[in-house]
Amino acid sequence: MKKMSLLVLCLFLSALGCFAQENNDFYDNTPVKALPGALKIEVVGEVANPGFVNLKNLSRHSLIIREARLKKGEITFVGSYRYDGYSLFDILKEKIVAKKNQAEFRSIIDLMVAVENQQGEKIILSWGEIYYPSALHRILIADRVAPIIPSETKENWPLPDAMKLVCGNDLVSERNISSPVRITVFSAPLSLPGKKGQKPLFATNFQVLRSDGTTAVVDPTGWQAVAREYPAVFYGRGKGFHGIQHFNGRPLKDVLKSFFAMDSDTLQRSYLVAASVDGYRVAMSCSEVFNRNDQTEFLLIDRGDDQDGGRFAIFPAPDFFSDRAVKAVNSVHFLTY
Repeated sequence: MKKMSLLVLCLFLSALGCFAQENNDFYDNTPVKALPGALKIEVVGEVANPGFVNLKNLSRHSLIIREARLKKGEITFVGSYRYDGYSLFDILKEKIVAKKNQAEFRSIIDLMVAVENQQGEKIILSWGEIYYPSALHRILIADRVAPIIPSETKENWPLPDAMKLVCGNDLVSERNISSPVRITVFSAPLSLPGKKGQKPLFATNFQVLRSDGTTAVVDPTGWQAVAREYPAVFYGRGKGFHGIQHFNGRPLKDVLKSFFAMDSDTLQRSYLVAASVDGYRVAMSCSEVFNRNDQTEFLLIDRGDDQDGGRFAIFPAPDFFSDRAVKAVNSVHFLTY
């Protein structure tokens, strides 16, 4: 009888132990692997206080990622992971911007960020996708990883061997590079004509200027992209609430995709600068425009004959702030770092 009671107790405790391990977190049920690498990263470029940032002094964040890469022009699945690490938002937070083009254009929305690793690989991010999005801390330098394993197939995924830059909003993970060591902050190297406050604020059409010096005029009559409507609580970093607005337009990526080759180099190192007739300009990495996994797009809006911001405008749907919205677009510049 005592043996039977002891057996029942053991079975009960075993079942209780199994039950205690059950929870609703699907992303924390496998062992975590520590990723070796330098826990100090150098920040240089257009900042007043360049130098090293000790990652150990920063909070750790987590991302869940379905990683895929380009292989012979096709998207190939790599694996599904949870990454833990340090946000570029936090890494750059205390680095005071000192823009080279401050006299011409004071705003930070034309800033770019290059991340370089020990092997000399470089990738490009916009300042806007680090500091302006509605969902923050989506770009990490990860020092820990765990696979997210399907419950039925139990299929496992290969794990990286070193610390890794992870870009959470990328569909194809071409910007996820190993062993990052240096961050360079720079403003888009363009001097653009125009005068703040000029009236009328209007451009009949806009040109795409490629890095090889060729140009093309965007013809809206040939657009095949399906229009979308995004309602928005429009809110600027400086002037605050701009009203509840509805933006109707076509994804910028669909309008521009025929002008560029969407290969690995473009997604890693190229960016766009959209400029207005008054000299206002916004910078966007090619990856954040053409390579999103969250179905939140930059929209190109046709405002018709509106003399206060026509004919074309860009609405940055991924952003919390409205600052990267630009009206009276007369050029889109394609640059590579």
